[in-house]
Amino acid sequence: MAAVLVLLEVFWAQTSALNTFVLREPGSNYVTGTMTIHNEEHVVDVHVRSGVYSSDTIFDYSRGYIATRLFSRNACFIMKIKKEYIPELREIGRLAFEKQTMKDVYSPNNVWTLFQTGSSVLGHLKDWILYGKHIEKLCSGLPLYQLTATEPQENTDGCASAGIPSILGLNICEQLIATGS
Repeated sequence: MAAVLVLLEVFWAQTSALNTFVLREPGSNYVTGTMTIHNEEHVVDVHVRSGVYSSDTIFDYSRGYIATRLFSRNACFIMKIKKEYIPELREIGRLAFEKQTMKDVYSPNNVWTLFQTGSSVLGHLKDWILYGKHIEKLCSGLPLYQLTATEPQENTDGCASAGIPSILGLNICEQLIATGS
């Protein structure tokens, strides 16, 4: 009977139009943020409040982009959703549900990205048409940086963390330019 209830709960979580999850600090009960999945719009909206690590992130699966607003850098970072790095919407929902009910779910999903300092642009109409209304609402008026996926960095001094705590880490690192001396 319990197994049937769990299966019904999983099915409901994946098919209902709107699901909100509380994100807790790993190893504690401290709430660091919330994640809302808008299944009908194919959008995940994440709000993390953790001091200097605070961020808002939009995963817009219908447009194929992720945008993260890092409050410490007062900028938006945008990356194309690639299946080899970013789990599908259903998988994110499943991981969030498991994390909320079982508490000890480990997700190996950790994406490392780079951005080029000085390469930002302010969003224009053509950008918002490409990225969509959800990302426009998040990033309007802020410098936009394009992110590229990379290997894990040895030196993480210029990196910031965002994404979905304990589900999908998004490490945003400043690309260092080698200068000839």
